[in-house]
Amino acid sequence: MAEVGRPSLYTEELADHILERIVQGESLRAMCSEDGMPAISSVFKWLAEKPGFSDKYAMAKEEQAEAFADEIVAISDEECTMVRASKHPTVAKEGEEDLEVVFDSTAVARNRLRVDARKWVASKLKPKKYGERVQQELSGPDGGPIQHEANITLEPGDAYRRLLDAGLG
Repeated sequence: MAEVGRPSLYTEELADHILERIVQGESLRAMCSEDGMPAISSVFKWLAEKPGFSDKYAMAKEEQAEAFADEIVAISDEECTMVRASKHPTVAKEGEEDLEVVFDSTAVARNRLRVDARKWVASKLKPKKYGERVQQELSGPDGGPIQHEANITLEPGDAYRRLLDAGLG
């Protein structure tokens, strides 16, 4: 009797399908929870055992940051408002209704969270492009230049001997 379950055998076709969906911004966890998809543990095993797949996966994850950047713009452009008939009568043009636009603070807060989560993940996936810019500046006391000091102490005989050895004496 054949055992029914998730596919666990690696194929290039399945690997490419998974990588394409990752590039499009899907999570491996969500993808692997679907019927007909391998368990996430199988994919992690492939990452450890298949260097070619591992390299492609790393590139796909890096490119996933681009999908998240696109999602950030789309989320920011979403309508987070509710439109209601105006409570205050005004004169509307013929064929137009009086409308009042009210911002839905819950939707705005949720979208802010969605954007922040994607920004954070993108900064980890592609830090050179989406990571925080960290700049360090070193300075001396009171913001002045750094002072360098070197003290070398030689006995008089050692100094003369070193000059002779260097051909300067």
